[in-house]
Amino acid sequence: MLSRADFMTLTKARLSIMVVVTTLFGYLLGCRPGGFEWWRLVHTLVGTTLCAFAAAVYNQILEMEADARMARTADRPLPARRISPELAFGLGWLLAAVGILHLLMTVNLAAASLAAGTIAVYIFIYTPLKTRSSTNTLVGAVSGALPPLIGWVAANRPILSLEALFLFGLLFFWQLPHFLAINWMYRQQYVQGGFVMWSNDDESGAKTGRLALGFSVAMFAFMLFPYFTEHASWVYLVGTAILTGGLVWLAWRFYRSRERGHARQLFFATLLYLPLVLGVVLLGWRT
Repeated sequence: MLSRADFMTLTKARLSIMVVVTTLFGYLLGCRPGGFEWWRLVHTLVGTTLCAFAAAVYNQILEMEADARMARTADRPLPARRISPELAFGLGWLLAAVGILHLLMTVNLAAASLAAGTIAVYIFIYTPLKTRSSTNTLVGAVSGALPPLIGWVAANRPILSLEALFLFGLLFFWQLPHFLAINWMYRQQYVQGGFVMWSNDDESGAKTGRLALGFSVAMFAFMLFPYFTEHASWVYLVGTAILTGGLVWLAWRFYRSRERGHARQLFFATLLYLPLVLGVVLLGWRT
């Protein structure tokens, strides 16, 4: 029998909270004055959460043997043999089907299509690529950048727009220093699991630090464009400059010191950065 704790682990419930938050953000940013609908938002979040759960389940099915070789994941329900792969497969199928259909029937086709696409990229491209090429981090960042677009189109906004590009880019660039930091901290375990990461065999941290700094600088530059295209106010400019500048500084410190403690600080800073910068964007955005 699947316990509550095992269900939370199998669906990566904590990670799915981030999906819910970014989907909510996309919807709020997309709402026109007077266009906010509570039930539409609730249906959007419910459907997206179910799809995120499904992607997590299938990811762990495919990585069951690899997870068994890593200390940080060996006690997950599948590698620990507390549940069978068949049960997990059935659960994942049910979550995906209900989630996509819920979005299709209560929100719109665009939201359902994006949710299905997110699952497809995560399972059929990102997960297999993790054992073959270090570019998997970029592909994973693509799937992680789609949830705010689900919220955006749920508010009946066009997917082909500068605002949608900004939503995608914000989450895409944010994930790169975030994952680089955690990959380097656990690089030996990733090697044991058979995953091909940028941080593999980077004992000194030089390569990882250089990449983390480069992507942080790229994010700083990217975050300026809404202000100069008159989509955001000076409040946005000042707030994002301070927050993103802080990430650049932490990435620079990790690059110079190459210490695990500084990589850890960068990782936790990215977790704090995301909700703060989303709040700043909402405050400084021009509808």
